[in-house]
Amino acid sequence: MAFKLIESAQARWRAVNAPHLVALVRAGATSEKDVLVERPDEQAGGDQQVT
Repeated sequence: MAFKLIESAQARWRAVNAPHLVALVRAGATSEKDVLVERPDEQAGGDQQVT
């Protein structure tokens, strides 16, 4: 049964056509309208705590 499931899934898999972008996806990068969205700098701003 597992063999048949894997065999049928294999027919629908796509090859990665942009391997240079895989690292960005793994890092959590997002895009809007095909433009990479930069994450806001977590250390910037006035909400830092002083100890």
